[in-house]
Amino acid sequence: MMEESTSKKILLIGLDNSGKTSIVHSLKGMKSLPKFCEIKPTKGKIIENIALFNANFAIWDLSGQETYRDEHIRDFQKIIKECNKLIYVFDVQDVERYDLALNYYEEIIDLLKNPPVSKDIEVSLFLHKFDPDLSDMRPDISNEVFEDLREKIKIIIDKTDLSYQIFKTSIYCLFSKTIID
Repeated sequence: MMEESTSKKILLIGLDNSGKTSIVHSLKGMKSLPKFCEIKPTKGKIIENIALFNANFAIWDLSGQETYRDEHIRDFQKIIKECNKLIYVFDVQDVERYDLALNYYEEIIDLLKNPPVSKDIEVSLFLHKFDPDLSDMRPDISNEVFEDLREKIKIIIDKTDLSYQIFKTSIYCLFSKTIID
């Protein structure tokens, strides 16, 4: 059993179908792409314990369907308790729901501003499904559209004193090379 000081609680939150569960499966080491197609929508929350880098992570995958989002907002003070990191996942390919994703994100950020939420919580924003062939497959997601989303994200969190980082993320890799002899 690992020491308490090496245990971290991470919340993954965002709309349904944003890729939260796929991120968790990737962290667990899943590499079979057909298995990713079998992922079912999360109902409520799933807590996965993963040991990485000499630490234990309790990753809370919070469902993103409307019913559950409302529940997460209501129970946020309980959910966020003892949390070390909150990761909000935006699906960059779901352009039609950018406004909905931004509204939910703003609700979460507003809740983070209210005590007793710790100001020490790390916040990461994953602009997810930023896949290697995105510009070929989705020409409607131009740099201008992407930069507009990124700017709206920053405006919301910059109204707080929370520190944050924004990442482009994908579960796909274009090319891998390993020396075998």
